[in-house]
Amino acid sequence: MRYKVSTFNCVLINLLLVFSSLGHAGTGVAIDPDKAQAYTPAPENIKARERFQDNKFGIFLHWGLYSQLGGVGSPYGAEWIMEDLRISGPKYQRLAEFFNPTGFDAEQWVKAFKDAGAKYIVITSKHHDGFSMYDSKVSNFDIVDSTPYKKDPIKELANSAQKHGLQLFFYYSQLDWHHPDYYPWGRTGHYTKREKSGDWAKYLQFQDAQLKELLTQYGPIGGIWFDGWWDQEDSHNWDNWQLQRTYKMIHELQPATLIVNNHHRFTVPGEDYQGFEQQLPTNQERLGKLPLEMAQTMNGSWGFSLTDDNYKTTKELVQTLVSAAGRNANYLLNTGPMPNGKIQPENLKTFAEIGQWLKVFGKSIYGTRGGPISPQNWGVSTHNNESIFIHILNWQADTLSIELATPIKSATNLKTSKPVNFKQVEGVITLENLKFDNEEYVQVIELTLKPND
Repeated sequence: MRYKVSTFNCVLINLLLVFSSLGHAGTGVAIDPDKAQAYTPAPENIKARERFQDNKFGIFLHWGLYSQLGGVGSPYGAEWIMEDLRISGPKYQRLAEFFNPTGFDAEQWVKAFKDAGAKYIVITSKHHDGFSMYDSKVSNFDIVDSTPYKKDPIKELANSAQKHGLQLFFYYSQLDWHHPDYYPWGRTGHYTKREKSGDWAKYLQFQDAQLKELLTQYGPIGGIWFDGWWDQEDSHNWDNWQLQRTYKMIHELQPATLIVNNHHRFTVPGEDYQGFEQQLPTNQERLGKLPLEMAQTMNGSWGFSLTDDNYKTTKELVQTLVSAAGRNANYLLNTGPMPNGKIQPENLKTFAEIGQWLKVFGKSIYGTRGGPISPQNWGVSTHNNESIFIHILNWQADTLSIELATPIKSATNLKTSKPVNFKQVEGVITLENLKFDNEEYVQVIELTLKPND
């Protein structure tokens, strides 16, 4: 993943739009987003999609050999340091000789994530450097075979996540700067000093063998989060990856496992939700009908960085979570664990603060869907079968008028549980006597629906 400047545009997303197709910039390939439904998901998969949308909030973890270098000297994310500093493969492999994350404690991680209000975890099983963070039998370039640590942290994380009721997803990089058969190269990985030859078919066999390991050795897996698709043999032809074969294998092994591919374009058949990196899904994108997810960093780096202190405030992160929910998307918040296996204390503090907010306002996030009011300059809305939640992000007046024809029984300040005065006339509801505290992340008003006669 590359760091991109975030763009948060409050624009209309109408869930009833007829979506048109759009090709990825520069590829000349057009994909119809609705063709992602060309395959028929199993009933378990449909149920898993619903659970995914209900969960709303997940934690992303970028952790690997690159963590030891802390991104020093890399102009982009710390996880790209091998490419950015042009470190050769033989030299980069030496990092494994002293990668010994003895501070890793899966129980501490999972408890912190659960306290943050997260419902699922996505961890890098293999990033672009080709190093596997689990015990792979088809590669010796992994944490068990190549490091003094000699243990499988992902096995421990899988056990702890299952124990505490969090789903585990695996990030998997299709791009691989280490594997000898990842050739011809794309735009990256030209400085690894590998032989300029390889067997692409063998690389795909290796990829699928690793995915099979992940799907058969770690219990129920919530999803596979693909990345690196864009750096393939032929950047103009997505068929090089034989995605249909790989996706079919995944769904046969675990029908409920969801698939997303961070290819910055429309979904393709076999994918179960659509991802967005460092940006909210807006009408500037072309959206299909699948569930949505936005992934974002706490600072500017996915991996652990010693130099990037440009952290977003808790208020900014909570407002982004809310903005994503109002656009019917999940929010996947990233942290880069330190090389010793611990989460940075400042990140743990932020997680705890997000968790405190969700303890009070979680009913307006979990189990909801975006709308029915499209995103506005004042904020967004979410809803369930009983209520509409008005999330006020940017408003200082003491009244707020919203177009809403749905009959409302009552309005309540979700923080204080006190009633909010309102009038509803001719399809417009006006909330009155609003009081704002600039220290509040978001003001949430619950509108309880009138029961049907």
